[in-house]
Amino acid sequence: MDAGSLAVNEREKSIIVKGKQKKQLVCDTDSAAGCVSQRACVYCGARVVLNPVTDALHLVHGPIGCASYTWDIRGSLSSGSELYRSSFSTDLQEEDIIFGGEKKLARAIDELVLKHHPPLVFVYSTCIVGVIGDDLEAVCKAAAQRHNIQVIPVQSSGFIGNKSAGYRAACNALLRLMGPEPTPTRNLNSINYLGDFNLAGEAWIISNYLRQMGLEVNVTFTGDSRYETLIKAPRASLNIVQCAGSMHYLAQKMRELYGIPYLNVSFLGVLDTTASLRMIAEHFGGSGIKQKTEELIKTETDKVIPLINGYRGNLQGRKAAVYVGGGFKAISLIKQFREIGIDVVMIGTQTGRQSEYETINDLVDEGTVVLDDANPSELERFMVEKGAHLLVGGVKERPLAYKLGAAFIDHNHDRKHPLSGYEGAVNFAREVYSTVCSPVWKYLKA
Repeated sequence: MDAGSLAVNEREKSIIVKGKQKKQLVCDTDSAAGCVSQRACVYCGARVVLNPVTDALHLVHGPIGCASYTWDIRGSLSSGSELYRSSFSTDLQEEDIIFGGEKKLARAIDELVLKHHPPLVFVYSTCIVGVIGDDLEAVCKAAAQRHNIQVIPVQSSGFIGNKSAGYRAACNALLRLMGPEPTPTRNLNSINYLGDFNLAGEAWIISNYLRQMGLEVNVTFTGDSRYETLIKAPRASLNIVQCAGSMHYLAQKMRELYGIPYLNVSFLGVLDTTASLRMIAEHFGGSGIKQKTEELIKTETDKVIPLINGYRGNLQGRKAAVYVGGGFKAISLIKQFREIGIDVVMIGTQTGRQSEYETINDLVDEGTVVLDDANPSELERFMVEKGAHLLVGGVKERPLAYKLGAAFIDHNHDRKHPLSGYEGAVNFAREVYSTVCSPVWKYLKA
């Protein structure tokens, strides 16, 4: 299909078909007017990153609808406080919008701090707040002085950009929390794990691998993190970045401010997990760490490869469509599907960067559709055209897949099963098999 035949001409530069066009895909732009983009808003991007800070009080300054992150809506797990599971809102009404909501916000902070005694409060701005001009900085500063705790404004008004801008707003809030520490005391063999939100305990799985290698996780950004660990983040000797879309900016700023180097890693699939563990071991050097790493890899791969190969035999020749948040995850999924014998025929992201799309283009086969910031119409059209048996995406894409009679894999933040590491690779293969090979599909009408 020629992407130029799409009805919305503004989308032409954001869709390519490998082998048919030599043009470079355009990404990281504003969504086309008139398209119901699958991309999330600024506030959503900020909340995705910060919500797993377990002992923080998360207060949404805006209408009640923006506070939809309530108990158990995400799969992020905690080893301590459960405060992060509750979502609080100032519930702005028409009168507040007309006369301003600053006094209401101040009262809400006072009431919640007295009730829950948090060490940290994040206050999120929303679209309405950006329009009426409430001064979050002033309100939060005054509240911090009254209660002698950190009260940090998160500038996430939805009208100022897209989900990527929300990631940056969250990272700026985290940098503000860490504060200036130009000459931090380094903890040798200590790692900050950036871009993991401990969905179904994934951060614990990777932390266990690193301990077996002789390394220690200093703090995870932000899965199962808390105030007292986050402020010690500048003491690590290395940052590893799993979700580059949300955490690349933070990794760069921590390198500038604290001198901490970073590595981009991926623990999705056997190949990427193995390569990432070896990359980390190589960074630290020393025969002891390298030897422990190789022993770990052999032990784990010996366990999981036969299991994955068992599923592979039933999946050969199937086709997958992928639409996820970040480019790094998309790259890993291409490789992971190849591990189980499935070809990716359509792939797109919400926040992918140019360099990531170049890598995607190198990995996929001729004829694969690559698209940025897709809308439901485009996803449907290319899935049908390419004959995809399976769609990988988030909660917004699930109904689309089922309406098309295609299987669906949830790779978003509300899942309750781990997909990272060797254990996650088996879970992924098992889930793909159970849904693609389900007997329900034989009852579909032609």
